[in-house]
Amino acid sequence: MSRYDGDAIDHTSGGTRSADREPPDGEPTVPPPAGASTAGAPTTGVPTAGAPTTGTSLAVGPRERGLRRGRVFVALVVCLGVVLLLVLVSLGVGARSIPLENVWRVLLHDDGSPEAIIVRRLRMPRTVLAVAVGAALALAGVVMQAITRNPLAEPGIVGVNSGASFAVVVAIAGFHVTSVSGYVWFAFAGAVLAALLVYTLTSGAARSHHHTRLVLAGAALSASLGACTGILTMFDTDAFDSYRFWVVGSLENRGTEALTAAVPFVVVGTLIALALGPSLNALALGDETGAALGLRVSWVRAAGFLSIMLLCGASTAAAGPIAFVGLVVPHVLRLVLGPDLRRLLAFSLPGGAILLLVGDIAGRVIAPPGEIEVGIVTAFIGAPALLWLVVRRRAVSS
Repeated sequence: MSRYDGDAIDHTSGGTRSADREPPDGEPTVPPPAGASTAGAPTTGVPTAGAPTTGTSLAVGPRERGLRRGRVFVALVVCLGVVLLLVLVSLGVGARSIPLENVWRVLLHDDGSPEAIIVRRLRMPRTVLAVAVGAALALAGVVMQAITRNPLAEPGIVGVNSGASFAVVVAIAGFHVTSVSGYVWFAFAGAVLAALLVYTLTSGAARSHHHTRLVLAGAALSASLGACTGILTMFDTDAFDSYRFWVVGSLENRGTEALTAAVPFVVVGTLIALALGPSLNALALGDETGAALGLRVSWVRAAGFLSIMLLCGASTAAAGPIAFVGLVVPHVLRLVLGPDLRRLLAFSLPGGAILLLVGDIAGRVIAPPGEIEVGIVTAFIGAPALLWLVVRRRAVSS
């Protein structure tokens, strides 16, 4: 068991909270000083100077810890069940609606009927891609906010979206690539190179300023690449016509080529991110504190950045830039689950998949027989949700 598993770290503030007991609102706590006697005292920490002492709790026993872990497991199973239900709905919704019982039947047995062709060959790759992209973007958002200790950080700030967009325009204008399967690799290469450039520019910064320089360098590179992309599309109308359908973020007509190209990178990035959970909890205390606990801060940052690069690069290459998933999902999960990054990382996978599936389904039913791209729908969903979170945080703080 990791030495960091005992505490849940609020990575937006750098404080620690017990993983088994949530302190009452308004009761800031700090760990007891080293060497202090804890006999007869509650194990929930010592109130800070001047802080209200409104309530204490006895230590939570093993039975209660087991019950809470059981509830977390049940909640995770419920989320996965919701994902499965939305997958079935996604397979049945479209220009031609198919009842859920028929969807289930053709999934179990390919009888060669028109319904089987629609479900298995047309909608199945799209639905699986929605699950993979949504989970990847949400997971990358949790890691990005943990690394930068910025609750407003999202994966696009490291230049992934702008790098992929510029590479797609170069592929279309310079190499006359017109198919999704053709420029998906250009998009992935552009996303990775842009992210590596941002990380290289900020790797020499002091620990206390690393995350600030990371955000600034990402914003500057995004602006520069966005200007280059605008220049190319301004003078090449054919490139603009092809590019504008990719840049809005869509799952339509992506096919199995985009899915097979993205999934291996998403799987590797997911494994790296999940393995970093305890280390990210320790890093949220601060770079100096994490190093004092024996954490190799530079290695953790590099591994986290690698996972973000793989997750966002593959997702953006396959579906185009999709905003708000990596920003909204971590916020909502933090409100429900608390600050423990191990739980946030685990629940972000079904959470992101749910959001993108809902957006894709809504885009198909809003304006039949056509559809609205999922990137536009998630922006409509994410913008009000973000505003609500900001207003709620302001009301709580006041």
